[in-house]
Amino acid sequence: MASKKVELFVNHVPVDIEDFVQQFIEAVITGILGALKGYREAQDIRLSIDGDTIDITVDNDVIEVNPFVSTFVRNTVIGMVSSLKDVEQIERLEIIIS
Repeated sequence: MASKKVELFVNHVPVDIEDFVQQFIEAVITGILGALKGYREAQDIRLSIDGDTIDITVDNDVIEVNPFVSTFVRNTVIGMVSSLKDVEQIERLEIIIS
């Protein structure tokens, strides 16, 4: 898998992440999206979580998800990111993979 640039913002503040963490986040997000019906390989992925709301955009196309998938993705991503050093209370989160 060719590694892409991964940017992470927590509460609108950029979080500096090492290469391993970037690759891990990319693998988890693309793995989750790959399981969704109709997903295709993407050049640009944007995932944002604001409270209970999750928005996923793949190559400028909004991906609609049902409540189960929304909760699953939200809990997975919040759990992964909350484990990072210097990340505490997460109110808003954005991941950009390009």
